[in-house]
Amino acid sequence: MTKPNFQVMSQKESQAYVLAHRDDQEAFYVYLDKLHTEANWVEMPALQSPDDLENYPEFLERVRNGSES
Repeated sequence: MTKPNFQVMSQKESQAYVLAHRDDQEAFYVYLDKLHTEANWVEMPALQSPDDLENYPEFLERVRNGSES
């Protein structure tokens, strides 16, 4: 069985592959590289309580919209 070309996979395809093949370290590291390269996360300081989320409306909006850009 030949391995897929991880470099041409989308982030979602890579995630699905890694979840289905949890012992494939090469795929895992390629997936982490994709996450780092695309950097589509929202950074925020640690919350002291769930109510602190109200201070980050952009984050809440992304979560409500399924985190898609």
